[in-house]
Amino acid sequence: MAGVSDKIFRQLCKEYGADVLTTEFVSAEGIFRRNERTREYLDFDEIERPIGVQLFGADAEHMAEAARQVVDWVRPDFIDLNFGCPVNKVVAKNGGSALLKDCPALATVAAAVVRAVAPLPVTAKIRIGWDADSVNAARVARILVDAGIAAITVHGRTRAQGYAGAADWEVIGEVGASVPIPVIGNGDLASAADVAKRRHETGIAGAMIGRAAMGTPWIFSQTKHYLATGEIIEPPHLPERWSLILRHCHLAVQEWGAEEAAIRSMRARLMAYSRAMPDAKRLREKFSHVSTLAEVETIAEGNIFNSDNRTSDEQEIPALVAS
Repeated sequence: MAGVSDKIFRQLCKEYGADVLTTEFVSAEGIFRRNERTREYLDFDEIERPIGVQLFGADAEHMAEAARQVVDWVRPDFIDLNFGCPVNKVVAKNGGSALLKDCPALATVAAAVVRAVAPLPVTAKIRIGWDADSVNAARVARILVDAGIAAITVHGRTRAQGYAGAADWEVIGEVGASVPIPVIGNGDLASAADVAKRRHETGIAGAMIGRAAMGTPWIFSQTKHYLATGEIIEPPHLPERWSLILRHCHLAVQEWGAEEAAIRSMRARLMAYSRAMPDAKRLREKFSHVSTLAEVETIAEGNIFNSDNRTSDEQEIPALVAS
């Protein structure tokens, strides 16, 4: 996730049980042209392995060369190709989900990258189609298999949907049944029970969790425990959550080397954390103005001992167990 899946966030998710990580998606053109800012997105620590670098672009030759450079520079465990991003500025350059409309070009890009980095695995992320009239995920998946792709993640929405409406897990299941490689499902996975339900229904090999992890990174440990035991474990209590938030902020300041810029950059992240907290609306209002660590710490001190320590997701636990 651009602007989200940085090194700090990935490592926090890893601590909470995420098995495989990917970088923020990175422009192949930026790497091809040796743009230094683009190269910064490739930075990761050894503790993050297995980790893949996700690339986007539409020029097969440039994508292949960028992938080669990535392998030479940082030695990831795999390369992931983004054929799913719905953002206009990416699609306008024929990147991301735009290639779902041009299967020959998509096949050329995928095969070129596979050849360029072999024997390193190459995976791909797709959406179920461009719009409701062109749902072609199963066909695209078979094309990617023929190109040498090792695993496919399917987000259950079309490009036209963006992130609105419900993810179509029936199509994800169809993709899984149509190809001999692992298929990972993505979309509307907000709890351990969601993952277990979709895994049972579709037989997916794995689950990719994105937006839910922004506010509740412990979803990974909850999910692994539920899949192993059938039991829902409670989310962290408020003191642990606030400890995580403060740690995230301190790490961001350390990484940026400039407190105000770092905390301003954290505002959206703090908003995401607030969704699973009591009195979320009031917290979001406060978080929207913070610019120093001291301000975040003051907010934390005023909320840790909130008289109602039951959070929204704790209140929903009986419903999750019932499902």
